[in-house]
Amino acid sequence: MKAALKTADGRFEIAEVDAPDLPAADWVKARVRMAGICGTDLRHWEKAEEELHCCIMGHELAGEVVEIGADVTRVAVGDRVLIESVLGCGSCEWCRVQQYNRCPDLYPTRRASVWRAYAELVVGPQHKFHKLPDQIGYDDATLLDTYAVGLHAQHLSGLTINARVAIIGAGPIGLGQLMLAKASGAEVLIIDTVPHALELAERLGADRVVQSDHEDPVAAIRAMTNGRGADIVFECAGGESMPDTLPLATRLVRRGGKVVIVGGFDAGETSIALEWQRIQMSEITLIPSASFAFHDLYSEQATVLDLLTRGKLRTQELITHRFPLERINEAFETAQDGRRTGAIFVGLTIG
Repeated sequence: MKAALKTADGRFEIAEVDAPDLPAADWVKARVRMAGICGTDLRHWEKAEEELHCCIMGHELAGEVVEIGADVTRVAVGDRVLIESVLGCGSCEWCRVQQYNRCPDLYPTRRASVWRAYAELVVGPQHKFHKLPDQIGYDDATLLDTYAVGLHAQHLSGLTINARVAIIGAGPIGLGQLMLAKASGAEVLIIDTVPHALELAERLGADRVVQSDHEDPVAAIRAMTNGRGADIVFECAGGESMPDTLPLATRLVRRGGKVVIVGGFDAGETSIALEWQRIQMSEITLIPSASFAFHDLYSEQATVLDLLTRGKLRTQELITHRFPLERINEAFETAQDGRRTGAIFVGLTIG
């Protein structure tokens, strides 16, 4: 099959590689039709990472089932599917209670199968394949990994109706967080420095947008909340901006409020200066949020698919660019330079 392999300098080259086999009777093989580029992928872009050299990357994907094992009952050949890429070892204490996003072997396990979106074929256990309704396209489905991340963060936050919410970052995760909060009855202020992202946030229902390099976001949230600050702040920018955005989040939140850390970090130690005395004296809660799994009885991946199907979430406005797999390096360059290119979510058509 054709696949994009990571090069020594952190870019990609297209190569012919062996197609994956079904390793067990309850596994499924699918032809990838669409894959996305998210912030996690961009943090590995143009970085020399020996452990990823020649690896197939990508974890936001949808496709068509082409082969099933003898014990598969969940899907059939020809089904259009959303493929969930959060896959734990299945045997640890966390996996046994459906907290597989906390699995100690999460990344080695998922990279061996479902975390290989930038290729023509992928395999995984049947419970990671969700049938798509007729009205949901492959491109719509590729955003649902992102939305499930936001749903998991919202579940951890305890958000209730009429909450005052601030969101830092108007990329795909922040915009998904916005739609989920609005669907739950919250009033939402969203912060970014990119004008076209904030314009889209307004169209998606934001009550207030703040371009933080032109306006003070702390003053804006206080004006919106009778001087108190937000009940909940979602930090959705992450990466290199975190030393600035996490302290900002703690200034936006009210006394007794919650800061949910959704944006990702690079591996290793990250030093971030916080006003710990003020955080402690105000009893501000910091909540790390990692990927998604189950909430009570319900798969968070399946839940956002249901919300999209019922019109509670939107996708097409976020998909600004599409590239064939052969142009993956151009696609990453476009996604990386979103301020210039106007990119929000960049998709790759495959197969």
